[in-house]
Amino acid sequence: MPRSTAAPVAELVERARSGEPRAVARLISLVEDASPRLREVMAALAPHAGQAHIVGITGSPGVGKSTSTSALVTAYRKAGKRVGVLAVDPSSPFSGGALLGDRVRMQDHATDAGVFIRSMASRGHLGGLAWSTPQALRVLDAAGFDVVLVETVGVGQSEVEIAGMADTTVILLAPGMGDGIQAAKAGILEVGDIYVVNKADRDGVQNVTRDLRAMLALAERSPDAWSPPILKTVASRGEGVDEVVAAIDDRLAWMRANSVLEERRRSRARDEIEAIAMTALRARFAHLHGDARLDVLAAKVAAGGTDPYSAADELIDAL
Repeated sequence: MPRSTAAPVAELVERARSGEPRAVARLISLVEDASPRLREVMAALAPHAGQAHIVGITGSPGVGKSTSTSALVTAYRKAGKRVGVLAVDPSSPFSGGALLGDRVRMQDHATDAGVFIRSMASRGHLGGLAWSTPQALRVLDAAGFDVVLVETVGVGQSEVEIAGMADTTVILLAPGMGDGIQAAKAGILEVGDIYVVNKADRDGVQNVTRDLRAMLALAERSPDAWSPPILKTVASRGEGVDEVVAAIDDRLAWMRANSVLEERRRSRARDEIEAIAMTALRARFAHLHGDARLDVLAAKVAAGGTDPYSAADELIDAL
């Protein structure tokens, strides 16, 4: 779609809220391109955000994240809910764009006006997400989607950054992928809200489930803490998906009843504000690279005339 900049932001937001996919896509493009109008976009979206349930879906490559995401979309649509999907893919080394293109793998929903699917390139950002994911989530939230599914790159078992951006984090595992508990050792026991052993028609599913249950039993939790369920699915056939949706709904109800949802969203907002502030500071520092002031301070530190902390304080005071 040609990226015309003619439409005013207020008009784009109104069209997105009325369910126009092109307007939603245009707003996300402004986010990804770090448009000069991004501040205006975020200000216009702010009054309308905060309603969608953001569900992160992560796991190692090959566990069936895209298939599971597609199956969840089908289940939510049967329940009459509008669904947004952000599928974060590895970046093309040539164009910088999304390499795999999950929209290609979710063609069953391509003509459904109640579903919006966007592939986003990670563009080298570590953690399984794209740097612009928080703002793109706000676009879908403000556009009136009931559920937003975020599928991570899955570039490694420790890619658990999604836990900081989602209300509910679903961890996918599968038998036959090596030692399934290696994922648990890498940190997912601390961030998973729901564990799903996909491809449950394969040999070894009981071993993965048993070992995961044993590892979760060792985790320290307060008596009133959420107890993550372990579910089995065959996402390619839609088996067990309704149970996953029910668990996600149960998690949302529990968070609301225990004031966890508000705290997670405040924490997410704090992280987003900090990230934006640090980006602005880095931009201000950039013009000092090679500046005489920075060179003088570097020379003093190298010569032992001052320490780097004092030099950094002096540099910050000069901003």
